[in-house]
Amino acid sequence: MNATIERFGHPGTLIREYRHWVLLLRPAAPTLGAMVLAAKGEATRYGALETEAFAEQGQVVATIERALDATVRPERINYLMLMMVDPHVHFHVLPRYNGTRSRGALTIADTGWPKTPDLGHAVTLDADTVADHVAWLRRALD
Repeated sequence: MNATIERFGHPGTLIREYRHWVLLLRPAAPTLGAMVLAAKGEATRYGALETEAFAEQGQVVATIERALDATVRPERINYLMLMMVDPHVHFHVLPRYNGTRSRGALTIADTGWPKTPDLGHAVTLDADTVADHVAWLRRALD
């Protein structure tokens, strides 16, 4: 795994592994169900990915969206490819909604709605919450 994947907490945040991608829980959650979809290789430019990675990405995104619709019920889903601090190809997958969403005792407001996601107000998830959310989203992907 590349350094970007490790920085987002792999293997503890791993929701699902694919041939070319990993889906990770985002440990700093600006919205409930925030994830990171990261390419497994060393590419630092989107266009440098293998052709097969693009095809697989379409299938993975469809699966992500079905899972989020079943769990978080977002009004929109944003895919942010920033790659400013973490150089390897990855997307921040952010369910977007007006108001709040909850899981157990955790409630997260989408403070940027309906504009740009407010990454500065992300909730840092503790280890127990990470484990719970990883299991929750794994079940939703099945």
